[in-house]
Amino acid sequence: MKFTETGMKNFNRIVSLTIVLLSGIQLAQAETVLITGANRGIGLEFSKQYAAKGWTVIATHRRTETPDSLNELLTTYPDTVIIERMDVADLAMIDAVAQKHRGQPIDILINNAAIVGALSYMQQQIFGQLDHDLFDPFMHTNVRGPLKISEAFLKNVKSSTLKRIVMVSSLAGSISSGPGKRPGRIYYKTSKAALNMATTTIATATKDDGIIVVVLHPGGVKVEKLKEFDLPDFIEPEESISGMMRVIAELTPAQSGAFLDYKGKILPW
Repeated sequence: MKFTETGMKNFNRIVSLTIVLLSGIQLAQAETVLITGANRGIGLEFSKQYAAKGWTVIATHRRTETPDSLNELLTTYPDTVIIERMDVADLAMIDAVAQKHRGQPIDILINNAAIVGALSYMQQQIFGQLDHDLFDPFMHTNVRGPLKISEAFLKNVKSSTLKRIVMVSSLAGSISSGPGKRPGRIYYKTSKAALNMATTTIATATKDDGIIVVVLHPGGVKVEKLKEFDLPDFIEPEESISGMMRVIAELTPAQSGAFLDYKGKILPW
């Protein structure tokens, strides 16, 4: 079969374009993020914004049925959103989800799920009238959960391109800050201080693997349950999460173990 000069040029263009496309397949693959507590508040906004950027989003929740918020997200992004039921206080459930995603690189692991207790558990967290039965749930969810999940998905993070583990904490866990010096929310603040310490230890343990581990303070965020309150210093979830995503994207190895706010400012321990 003989080609004309024009036909040969067109054939060569097609071959060249095919080679370029094939060589770029791996580069074109979207990054993957796993987000705990993804069905509302900060976790849901993380899921929405990463999904909108074309990322593969593994969104986890602990409800017995998939929450409407995540069903809506799945409907909008059916090819890139994966929903998993994973209670961060259930060690066996964490292992099961990790086994299911064995071999899947996870560029960013966001440990967001937590018990806050700002409203429902306020009185029971005041020294002198503590409900001591609440201590274990706070510590299991806010500290042991992120520790277990970070271990369970460590190989996934190590095999990824970005290699980042993020702990969503709070300035309330800072011993030297103003919030830490005020009474109330003792279980929440204690759990976040413990999470902060755990994060620095994880950062040291994973340094040689090239993993960047940080604590992020999202700021005071007007999540769903706070919408009815007049909180002038609080910000909308969109602002907090877009800020944290910028910080995460710009992290360097030298920042591993750092405590940062949603604008990238270094915070006191």
